[in-house]
Amino acid sequence: MVPGRTDVEQLPITSRDERGALNTMAGSILTSLLGCTDEQAMWRVRTRDDPEAFARLVARWQEPIRRLCVRMTGDEHRGEDLSQEAFTRVFARRKDWEPAAKFSTWLWRIAVNLCHDELRRRTRRGQQPLESEDGETEFAIADAAPDPSAHSLASERVGFVRDALHRLAEPYRAVVVLRHYEGLKFREIAEVLGIPEGTVKSRMTEALAQLTRWPRSSPWASRPSKPSCSCSGSRRGTPTSKTAAHGFPRRKVAGSVTR
Repeated sequence: MVPGRTDVEQLPITSRDERGALNTMAGSILTSLLGCTDEQAMWRVRTRDDPEAFARLVARWQEPIRRLCVRMTGDEHRGEDLSQEAFTRVFARRKDWEPAAKFSTWLWRIAVNLCHDELRRRTRRGQQPLESEDGETEFAIADAAPDPSAHSLASERVGFVRDALHRLAEPYRAVVVLRHYEGLKFREIAEVLGIPEGTVKSRMTEALAQLTRWPRSSPWASRPSKPSCSCSGSRRGTPTSKTAAHGFPRRKVAGSVTR
């Protein structure tokens, strides 16, 4: 013991600083092993401005939000910008996030509203959506074809689906993109858009009805189907059980739109 110094001041560093550091490190390792939910990460962003938690949210949601923005606007580059703007807005409005709310719902709503504002500005300016440089990847609905003729037909189908999607009014398009591309349930879509679930279902029904009426000039209707062998259970050239006539993944709609 050194005369004139308190017992606390003379404690070994291991007993004070290093013990705290070890506890912090153990907590970090446990968190990384177990992971954390979006809500836990957003809580850290909201209360501590935690950059690592925010980076985790961006890494987890960047691609889905980019897909949404590209499909809603039909513009690859503008979609990229809007997705980045969505996360910028998340951080800027981090104090507005309610801990009881689901983070993904809040994020989808921010992105959809940004796309809505962009489409409204574009309408005022009389602008048309730009062709995506890799639109075949963004809107692909079938596997890549091995031969040139089949690949050409697949490209036509991709282009048709993209064009048909953008012929839908924005309220219908948002429902189709969130439901068929991002896999949200009708209840979740209602929460994102802030409308009743029944309204979501009616919009989906109308959107699918419009898409079904348009394919008369589509690649599926413009080319005759090839005869198939008698052992085949279905005809080639017609939509499969997995793909409806309008080109989107088929979902069971027996009399009414299902959940």
